[in-house]
Amino acid sequence: MTFLKVLLFFFLFYFLLRLLGRWFAPKLFQYAVKKTEQRFQQQYNHYQGQHEKETEGEVSISKKPGNRKNNQEPLGEYIDYEEID
Repeated sequence: MTFLKVLLFFFLFYFLLRLLGRWFAPKLFQYAVKKTEQRFQQQYNHYQGQHEKETEGEVSISKKPGNRKNNQEPLGEYIDYEEID
């Protein structure tokens, strides 16, 4: 008898979860889409704000180039292989 009660409980829980999922899943999805749209809009406005400060024709470099060392040391010695027939 307890097995039937547990089984009935799982079925009720499953159907209740499906019912609530049908009601709330679209609302959660709309909320997530709206928040993502707000983040993209905020990033776009921030990006546009940075470029409006610069005048036309002005060149600005925001990153200093790194020190590159041309390493001309040999990586190893060259070995010429011959085919053996």
